[in-house]
Amino acid sequence: MRKELLERYKAGERDFYDADLRGANLEGAYLRGANLEGAYLEDANLRGANLISAYLVGANLEGANLAGANLAGAYLRGANLRDAYLRYADLRGANLKGATIRLGNRVITL
Repeated sequence: MRKELLERYKAGERDFYDADLRGANLEGAYLRGANLEGAYLEDANLRGANLISAYLVGANLEGANLAGANLAGAYLRGANLRDAYLRYADLRGANLKGATIRLGNRVITL
């Protein structure tokens, strides 16, 4: 899954709309500006990934590891970030309107 996605990205493809990447290991992946709208990324490992300006509108990132990921300027409107691990993730300028996160035992929609 990782290899195919990264090969397609390297070949110039950026549209991965509705991709099923559940549990994928994308640690350190370079996906700057990729369209991952509606993608299924539950429990995916995106630790340290470069997702600058990525389009993740409506993506399901529940339980995803985004530790140290660069999400600066990413579009995360309506994304499900419940139980996502966001420690040291760079969210500067990210659009989180309507995104859902869990703080303690409270689920919050931003």
